[in-house]
Amino acid sequence: MDATRFGPATVRAVRPVAERVRLVELEPHGGARSYPTGAHIDVALTIAGLPDTRSYSLVGDRPADGAYRIAVKLLPDSRGGSVLVHQLEPGTVLTVSEPRSHFELAYGRPEYLLVAGGIGITPLVGMAQSLLRHGRPFRLLYAARSRAEMPFAGELQALLGDRLQLYAGEPGRRVDLVGELAALHPEGEAYVCGPLRMMDAARLAWAALGREPTRLRIETFGSGGRFAVEPFVVRVRDHRRDVAVGEHETMLAALRGAGVEVMWDCLRGECGLCAVSVCRVEGTLDHRDVFLSEAEREEGRKLCTCVSRAVSGLVEIDTGYRP
Repeated sequence: MDATRFGPATVRAVRPVAERVRLVELEPHGGARSYPTGAHIDVALTIAGLPDTRSYSLVGDRPADGAYRIAVKLLPDSRGGSVLVHQLEPGTVLTVSEPRSHFELAYGRPEYLLVAGGIGITPLVGMAQSLLRHGRPFRLLYAARSRAEMPFAGELQALLGDRLQLYAGEPGRRVDLVGELAALHPEGEAYVCGPLRMMDAARLAWAALGREPTRLRIETFGSGGRFAVEPFVVRVRDHRRDVAVGEHETMLAALRGAGVEVMWDCLRGECGLCAVSVCRVEGTLDHRDVFLSEAEREEGRKLCTCVSRAVSGLVEIDTGYRP
């Protein structure tokens, strides 16, 4: 686990900013620190009776009057975190980490393209503010099913003008990722945060253009997959036991609750530390990480337990434990 320091923070304010999206202001007792673009904080929660953490991107490029701001969407397939956050009230004290970023802007590029899908706008708000302040050429493409599901759309329109393009579910109007990425300066960078399908499409388009892989940066906002969540069973070969995984819990949480130790860190499907070997599958694997390559997903021999699942059956794994 990461050695980032945690400390208490008080919920200062809570308000809706879009359909099923709440903005939460958290005031650290030791004071809010400045942070790099794309930063997030980890929030300690108790989920299904077990201590856990959830990571939330910080909204804006600096603290708001001494508080961190996070925007959380209530997800139908929530792993428990968004439900708890939507129950928070002002005055509640939580334990939160110091900010850190795995999605930081690299300054000095000739052009930038920011692409957000739904609640994936959260880390890109601060990026847009920072690029605007530094006078860098950029555009922000922001897509969602409807305008009602687009937090911060109004304030971004007022701030960015024609640098912002909204795609609010109008018939025949969708983000042309291939065309937009192709139009980006050859030495420019693209930053994408949104649903798994959007990020997969961006990866494929970027590779087809033959662009430098490190110039495409992606960030997952959650654990959306290709299938609806449902309960399943994980058979742990090296522990000789079956563990039931509920509809609203992760495989990692179920394994830990059953006393099966698995290494972990990010809890967002990004670092790969919690990946286990897949021995056999009855049904389908639903890879919800951004760590494994498309070829590794197709091969189906690894699974990131913090976010990925099985559908319609059982998955047998080996954690590497040897007594």
